[in-house]
Amino acid sequence: MAEHPPIEAYEALDSTNAEARRRAEAGEAGPVWITAAVQTAGRGRRGRAWSTHKGNLAATLLTLADVPAAEAAQLSFVAALAACDLADACLGPGAARLKWPNDVLLHGRKAVGILVESGTRPDGRLWLAVGIGVNLAHAPQDVERPAAAFSDYMAGPPPEPRAALEVLAAAFERWRRAWATRGFAPIAEAWTERAVGLGQPCEARLPNRTLTGVAEGMDSDGALRLRLDDGSLERVTAGDVFFGGV
Repeated sequence: MAEHPPIEAYEALDSTNAEARRRAEAGEAGPVWITAAVQTAGRGRRGRAWSTHKGNLAATLLTLADVPAAEAAQLSFVAALAACDLADACLGPGAARLKWPNDVLLHGRKAVGILVESGTRPDGRLWLAVGIGVNLAHAPQDVERPAAAFSDYMAGPPPEPRAALEVLAAAFERWRRAWATRGFAPIAEAWTERAVGLGQPCEARLPNRTLTGVAEGMDSDGALRLRLDDGSLERVTAGDVFFGGV
């Protein structure tokens, strides 16, 4: 069995991230993976609902970080790479591609959602809840952008969620160790190799404005470099990015 933090499995939770938050606020440090067969109130980025049907994977890693919050947020890219590794293991090398910041796509359709939340403990250290939802067996239909499930591209049945989590957790630990020992550079390099949209026109929808330009690449801190239509350069640190409607 590959090395990774322990896994605690539940039949149903409101949200694995919410459970991780409750534990963190009660003083638990982890690291521990929390997974549920069903989420009754799953959440995605910006408060969007994230549906988890039985057969899909919903898991959150509760852990501590000894780095500033902005740096700890880089674990969302670690999570994206781990999810890509899971997709490659199930569907073949190169099956998944990444769209900034951490959307995992199968043939242009979103198959994985990632949500990283954090808070400060009384001792000043940062707790992190790294939530990952994977559409293994089912893809939601009533969503803003097209979604996909692993099962859409597999001849046989998709992996069971617990088996998928074993692969995901091991991959996450490999990338996390690279990040912890060598910094963000190896993460950025691996992410760029799997990225879609770089060098292409895109639209970045930020909380208070919308920008259009060409995505030039990712900076050393994870920000997206966007060359605007007027030639100026904008660093996008948060928002939704669309390439050709995707």
